[in-house]
Amino acid sequence: MGIMRLLSTSTSTSWGWIKFRLPIRNHTTLSPRSHLPHPSFPMPNPSSALSASRRPLRGVVFDMDGTLTVPVIDFAAMYRSVLGDEEYVRIKALNPSGIDILHIIQSWAPEKQRRAYEVIADFERQGIDRLQIMPGAAELCTFLDSKSIRRGLITRNVKEAVDIFHERFGWTFHPALSREFGSYKPNPAPLLHICSSWDVLPNEVIMIGDSLRDDVGCGKGAGAFTCLLDQTGRYNSEHFTKLDLEPDFKVSALDEVLHLLDANFDLTP
Repeated sequence: MGIMRLLSTSTSTSWGWIKFRLPIRNHTTLSPRSHLPHPSFPMPNPSSALSASRRPLRGVVFDMDGTLTVPVIDFAAMYRSVLGDEEYVRIKALNPSGIDILHIIQSWAPEKQRRAYEVIADFERQGIDRLQIMPGAAELCTFLDSKSIRRGLITRNVKEAVDIFHERFGWTFHPALSREFGSYKPNPAPLLHICSSWDVLPNEVIMIGDSLRDDVGCGKGAGAFTCLLDQTGRYNSEHFTKLDLEPDFKVSALDEVLHLLDANFDLTP
C-alpha cells in the first residue's frame, strides 16, 4: 500500500479556552455528508496547483510504540490480565475499534487501580526488553534535522520507556511526553502543550501514529495534520465512519512519510 491523501473538511477546532482556525486543505466541492470517509486518491504532484499553496510545516510529533518502535507489546494479553477474560470480551464487543484501558481503570477503587497499573507496568517492561527501532525512523529524523523541523513525542507509555528509547535510538525528541504528563491521548492536551512550547500553531504540525483513536484523535482534537501508520491494513473507511475520525494521510511504512512531507508541505527552514 502506498501513501494515501485523504479529504478533510474541518476548518476549526476547540479545546477548552483554546481555539484555532484551520486551513481548508483543498478546493474540492464537498457534499453535506463530507464528514464521512471519501475514497483516497494519490498524493498531488509537487508541481500541481495544490502544491503551490502548501502549508508550512514547523514540527512533527510522533507516537512511540508501534510508530517509532516495532510493536512488541501484546495488548490483548495485557487487557485480559487487567480485566479478566469475561470482562475483556464484554468491553471488546462494545469497543471494536480498541479498548482504552487507562480510561477504564480511572474509575476503579485505588487498590484495584494499583494492581492494574502493576500489570500494565510489567507488560511495558517486557516491551522495553525487546525494544526495536522502526525501519525508516533514523532516515526520517535525519531528513527532519536537515530541514530544521522540530520533532516531539507523545506516548501513553511511562517515562522510563521513553528514556530507554532515547538511549537506544540515539536521537532526542523534545518535548517527549509520557503517561506522567497527566493527560494522555486521545486528549489533545499533550499536543497543544508541545505546540505552545514550540511557539507554533497546531496547523503547522503533523501528528504521526499507528492508532486511529489515540493518535489521529489527538491530532484532530488539537487542530493538527494527521498521518496514520497502518502497516497491516488494519483500518478502512468503516473504522473512519465508526469513530468519525479520518486521517489526512495514511501510509503503510514509516519511510513513506519523508516523501509525503516533501510533496505536501512547505519545508523551507
